Amino acid sequence: MAAPAEAAAAAYLLPRHVGPWSLDDVLSLPEDNSQRVELVDGMLLVSPLGSFRHQELVFDSAAALRAACPDYFQTTIELNVLLASGRLVIPDFTVVNPREVGVMYPVSDVVLVGEVLSPATRLNDLGLKRELYAQAGVKYYMMVDPEPKVAEAILLELQGTEYVEIAKSVNGVLEIERPFPVTITF
Repeated sequence: MAAPAEAAAAAYLLPRHVGPWSLDDVLSLPEDNSQRVELVDGMLLVSPLGSFRHQELVFDSAAALRAACPDYFQTTIELNVLLASGRLVIPDFTVVNPREVGVMYPVSDVVLVGEVLSPATRLNDLGLKRELYAQAGVKYYMMVDPEPKVAEAILLELQGTEYVEIAKSVNGVLEIERPFPVTITF
């Protein structure tokens, strides 16, 4: 019999799996609040939940967006977003056209995605996820970097097939006009 510490550690391991992962495989995993599991083209992107500072920036960003959000949008955190068949991501925060759906939210109703960079996700957020969001047609992508003494943020807008920077924080304050006016203080 496994010792209690071994049993607890084993509960957070992914089950053995042969071949590419499917959406059904991922959705049938036991709920695990210690990590985020995303799916891109049959491969899992597994990352731990962020640090206290990371979570604080997620909350502050989402709270500011929610307070300024027009009635026809809704702000959420950690939403399962279905980009395309075989691609399921979980942005740190989102602005969406609200509607009732199941476990996965269709990307067609996502207006803005936001990611707070962390050591475990920095490369994916700056590269892979930026490309996936652009390919999926997400109009706005916000990235928040907690690494400087004062957090920095940029808002990108999809223009054609590429993101272009349209706003950058100054001294810990990000002021944006699109998709709606809001000031976010970090």
